[in-house]
Amino acid sequence: MRVRTQSLDRFLGAVGEVILTSRQLRRVTLKGDHGAEQAEQFDRVERRVNELQRRVLDLRTAPLSRVLENLPRVARQVAESLGKRVDVQLLGTELELDRSILDRLNEPLLHMIRNAVDHGLETVEDRIRAGKTEVGQVVIEARREKNSIVIELNDDGQGIDLDAVRRRAVDAGLIHEGLAEDLPAEEIASLIFRPGLSTAAQVSEVSGRGVGMDAVKATIEALGGSIELSTTAGQGTTTRFQVPITAAVQRVVLVEVAGECVALPITKVERILEIESHCLEESGGEAFAMIGDDPILVLDLARCLALQPIRSPDAAGREQPISLALTQVRGEIVALRVDRFASQQEVYVKSVPKLLSSIKTLAGMTNLDDGSPVFLLDLNQLV
Repeated sequence: MRVRTQSLDRFLGAVGEVILTSRQLRRVTLKGDHGAEQAEQFDRVERRVNELQRRVLDLRTAPLSRVLENLPRVARQVAESLGKRVDVQLLGTELELDRSILDRLNEPLLHMIRNAVDHGLETVEDRIRAGKTEVGQVVIEARREKNSIVIELNDDGQGIDLDAVRRRAVDAGLIHEGLAEDLPAEEIASLIFRPGLSTAAQVSEVSGRGVGMDAVKATIEALGGSIELSTTAGQGTTTRFQVPITAAVQRVVLVEVAGECVALPITKVERILEIESHCLEESGGEAFAMIGDDPILVLDLARCLALQPIRSPDAAGREQPISLALTQVRGEIVALRVDRFASQQEVYVKSVPKLLSSIKTLAGMTNLDDGSPVFLLDLNQLV
């Protein structure tokens, strides 16, 4: 029986409202001492509603085969048009993901498989000269890691010319020539995700590596995921996608900023810490803090959200410690300055109202147990 995703979304939204209402009713009813029996009844209701939510989330999922099973045929078509040979192996296709995430994964995966065959794999003659088999190998493997699905696309081709990437990045003004020489291999490879950076000698019907890679990264990050790329000359390239299993229920960190409460996706928060105010250094209009042995850019979350920061000393007139959330913003480690960390919660994420949908920083919204609305932030849109 086919069920429209929109219908499931509305059903899940109704379940989320039931959960919120039951929590509010519990809080109001149990303010006084009403005995253990009443508390037990509320616990029982909450368990049943949570089970209902899990069942609905199961209905929203579909197997990865839905987007992966088409890739071998696409790879063979591209290889045939280029006079190459390829064999594609799929692993972990039985794993399931939220349908809304699956639908948006289709284009990034198609782009990566085309690039792997077009500019990753060598021709039959070149592979024989390199001591490889005539048929190029591409392995797409999916596995579950906690609340995420990791998809790795490996090819045994010629790899990416990192020296060429470095030169193109310097020519494009993306990085200073003196700094480019000292960049480690993984940071050079990450430059490929910059807009317009391509190492392809010519543009073919199948786009060269770099063309559209910024769009691939933007799509994955918009899903609350991440993408990494590693390569070895003469041996091949590995692209690693990591995306959440569900977009509807997320674990978040609630923080206070300029008197407002906002939510940060916990998958993007690597660490929470406090530093003394004198440890914050400003240079060229930007703030930095030494965390470990590395200088980390500090973004004032209040100013990023166009809010007026509220900062005041303690009763003794001393500066308060600075609260920081170490996060990833567009693949870079950044510290977000907040006023206070409130708590961690698992929340049901709803769409942002149409009136606010043009604000890219807002990834969704939820309601706390007291009914107050809280916005979930898309950290990649802060800069």
